[in-house]
Amino acid sequence: MAVNRRKSKAGRRILAAGAGLATVGALVAAMPAGAGQDRGDGRHGGHGHGWGRMVDVQLLSFNDLHGHLEPPTGSSGNLKRVKEDGTTEEIKGVGGAEYLATHLAQAREGNRYSITAAAGDMIGASPLLSGLFHDEPTIEALNAMKLDVSSVGNHEFDEGARELSRIQNGGCHPTEGCYEKGKRFKGAKFPYLTANVTDEKSGRPLLDPYFIWEKDGVRIGFIGVTLEGTGNIVSAEGVKGLKFGDEVEAINKYAKVLERKGVKSIVALLHEGGLPASGAYNYDCDTPGAGAGISGPIVDIAKNVTPQVDALVTGHTHQAYACTIPDPSGKPRTVTSAASFGRLYTDTTLTFDRRTKDIVRTAVSSANHVVTRDVPAHWKITSLINRWKALAAPIANRPVGYIGENIENPLDAVERPMGNLIADAQLAGLSPADKGGAQLALMNPGGVRAPLTKGETGVVTYGAAYTVQPFTNMMTTVDLTGAQLVTALQQQVSGANLAAPKILQVSKNFAYTLDMTKAGADRIVVDSVRLNGEPIDPSKSYRVAMNEFLTGGGDGFPVLATGANKLVGASDLDIFIAYLTANSSAAQPLSAPATGRITVIQ
Repeated sequence: MAVNRRKSKAGRRILAAGAGLATVGALVAAMPAGAGQDRGDGRHGGHGHGWGRMVDVQLLSFNDLHGHLEPPTGSSGNLKRVKEDGTTEEIKGVGGAEYLATHLAQAREGNRYSITAAAGDMIGASPLLSGLFHDEPTIEALNAMKLDVSSVGNHEFDEGARELSRIQNGGCHPTEGCYEKGKRFKGAKFPYLTANVTDEKSGRPLLDPYFIWEKDGVRIGFIGVTLEGTGNIVSAEGVKGLKFGDEVEAINKYAKVLERKGVKSIVALLHEGGLPASGAYNYDCDTPGAGAGISGPIVDIAKNVTPQVDALVTGHTHQAYACTIPDPSGKPRTVTSAASFGRLYTDTTLTFDRRTKDIVRTAVSSANHVVTRDVPAHWKITSLINRWKALAAPIANRPVGYIGENIENPLDAVERPMGNLIADAQLAGLSPADKGGAQLALMNPGGVRAPLTKGETGVVTYGAAYTVQPFTNMMTTVDLTGAQLVTALQQQVSGANLAAPKILQVSKNFAYTLDMTKAGADRIVVDSVRLNGEPIDPSKSYRVAMNEFLTGGGDGFPVLATGANKLVGASDLDIFIAYLTANSSAAQPLSAPATGRITVIQ
């Protein structure tokens, strides 16, 4: 029989109550001794076929929800599909937690053995409906969706390890308290796993490294790891005292632990991903051979993770794929990702052999499915959304500007209208001499979270603006030489960003050419870099506006941390809202900024 899910929750507590302002290191040192929790769940009770030697176990998975409870709008709510004739089409209006919950419930029907797992970034960088309440609404929704287990993504650390502890274990927010009278946040009913996030001093995992699902003698182990580079892309103070280790080493280590416990069927939940050759969710990335159509960090990881692991559920890159990448022994192994924002879920069949107690790898099949909105909205999630919307309404519904058309944020584009608008707003807000004297602005692409959708009235609400810029980074202005600026452009496509380029969004007075026929730093055509139409002078100093995340060298831009004469200004959200308010009206709404600041040679 399955182990009761609630009884095991105490074993997941990582931070002692009332620890005050102690460092993470001290808090982790006070953790209960720790391995993962051996838990199961018998609630998925369809008729199934479970009493013979071979048992089909359904694994439903998704990733990078980012608190999108309401259906994502504009380009964020679309997907691309390959048609039978080889051409692609866009599927509009997909996703939304109400519909994801229904699709998952329908998929479970008739499956005696069904597990639902996630590969991180369930919370963080969330729209206002969730972000305003420190993502408590999203955790409630995931509980209602019957999520069994998730790895921790980098965005789960947006508010630091202490807040992640509260998200896991419950309790009211330390400064804002409880949001509803008489209601205390209960925390996640599912375990968050962090096999490669450890205390620097003790080496112990921050949270459970693994989880064992069991029903009727069928046992499947899950190992959860987060992005090794998390420490470079979140606030350093929030993860002080923690080490983010190598993903492969952590998975291989705990695969051996699970084997010693008699668990031979193993799935890795990995918050790192790949880049398929096509953006279509149903693209065959195994053409012409296993894993031939996918690149990025996941390829090397998958090729080095022990063959003991039977499948990898991945995320982080917001891409969709269901590939088979060869393991170290050369045998194909399933590697999946379900895009982002709840637009897809993956259905994987794991055939469990009762005699060997292992997954029959040759029988594993996997496919991504669209979360359409033509199914009934799940009543529990609808009720939850309406409850939190009522609390958020006084803030969320305040008008802050007007747009005359959708301002899109296509994630697969080098230059995005939404990114251009944000960079222009930052330049305008920080160009006055007393605000920083900025001459240009740079915006990290990962900080641009959503489009602005016109709707019927063209009104931009505070909630919509927050969804675009949910991190509330403080803005800064620093001195950088022309040579440093060029180095920053080169770091977009080299170093930490070589495998997965991060193209900065730039203000309208800045331009350059990106030559994608070349490799690494050579992709930047140095003599093409212009400010106000004039070539950049390598020895001259320029005032550059950017958020504190970039000023700290985040996203693989160490040169940006070397700027001088730093001046801190208002938050990025305040700057953005001020720009919308000052530059738009019902009579003269904003248009989408033109692209073309970055010339791309293919």
